[in-house]
Amino acid sequence: MAQLLGSGYNPRTLLERIVAEPEKALASDEVWLCAWCYRCSRNCPQGLELPEILLLVRRAAAQGGLKKPFERALHKIVKNIPLPVVAMFVCFHPERAGLSGEEVLQKIEQMREETVRAKKREKTVKGLGKVAVIGSGPAGLTVAHELAGKGFSVTVFEALPEAGGMLRKGIPEHRLPKQALAREVQLIRDMGVEMKTGTIVGRDISFASLRESDYRAVFVGVGAHKSQTLKVEGVDLAGVMHALDFLWDSNCGRSVKVGENVVVVGGGNVAVDTAETALRLGAKQAAILYRRSREEMPANRREVKEAEEQGVKLELLVSPKRILGRNGKVSAVECVRMRLGDPDETGRRKALAVEGSEFQREADMVILAIGETPDLSFLPFDVDRNEDGTVWVDPTTMATSMEGVFAGGDVVRGPASVIEAIRDGKIAAESIEKYLDSLRGER
Repeated sequence: MAQLLGSGYNPRTLLERIVAEPEKALASDEVWLCAWCYRCSRNCPQGLELPEILLLVRRAAAQGGLKKPFERALHKIVKNIPLPVVAMFVCFHPERAGLSGEEVLQKIEQMREETVRAKKREKTVKGLGKVAVIGSGPAGLTVAHELAGKGFSVTVFEALPEAGGMLRKGIPEHRLPKQALAREVQLIRDMGVEMKTGTIVGRDISFASLRESDYRAVFVGVGAHKSQTLKVEGVDLAGVMHALDFLWDSNCGRSVKVGENVVVVGGGNVAVDTAETALRLGAKQAAILYRRSREEMPANRREVKEAEEQGVKLELLVSPKRILGRNGKVSAVECVRMRLGDPDETGRRKALAVEGSEFQREADMVILAIGETPDLSFLPFDVDRNEDGTVWVDPTTMATSMEGVFAGGDVVRGPASVIEAIRDGKIAAESIEKYLDSLRGER
């Protein structure tokens, strides 16, 4: 967060202040700058869940009428984060402390007007060709916002019919109202950014043609929209679908027929969002099957807890062995119980099947949320990949192995948080500016 906000935010020193000087901590804007990534908890030897501690402090501050610290924090967010409304809904969650969402939005709009006016005064025209941004998710929109604000000409290419990328496709309406997202996108358009939606790079326009035209730099932020396939019997039965397809249909307002007894396979944020959405669409039961324990779940811990409070059931240390059907439609899932072994290459303990522990679980709909990968078929092989199929970048600049090509967000990290994608976009925009300035110096 310090990289994004330029603040002295440090979870460790903040915790010390909460213990040593609780009154000063209550009056600090730092307690409002936690984006719920839980990185501090994962790296803490004691496993302290600082976001949960900060939530208690936030609630105490809000109930005590301490609004100024929050307003100071909000001003930092609006000033430094290109998508402040998105970040507020998806990352910072003031509503968890009891603050009115409508009041927060009004304050953001007021502060944003001041920030936009200031940026317009600072704006200078670089006049050094154009920048192509492939993908309009949080990383791509951030790059477009930052460079347009400095006078660069930016064109965004988006495969979906509307801009927003995974923000639009994969985040449910109850977590991110699409009207709020549309407002953020329109503000970026108003800055002069051209948005070419419904345009697939690699089909409608080649990557090589972008490089050969007057685009002097390219940012790749296509996200990870390609669903991985569960290799078990029965995945072709009616009632089995991929989570991103399910969420996309729901977000588009299409009629989505859900079963009464829905099983979601996976343990990430997409799995949690899918199970919650299934309940909201009328499912009587929604359960998440995950092959490891709660501690190994990649999903945000607070999101998991809130999903359980809404009725989502967690069935841990369970893995589907095959999907059973009746008359061509899902009727049950045959599962096997798992146990945890030694850590694998990711640091998580391996999930090992318990021999003879198979059992059947009734279900009339199975939604697969077992991971997403980027589709890089449009990129030349000159752009190096990592072993997991993501794009390799220099983490300090977000530059790829091809000169003038940068990347960030899920296409680099795999499925990650919105705030991490925004951070990548900020770093990439700064690197692109330096790169284009260096080209101008060579002329």
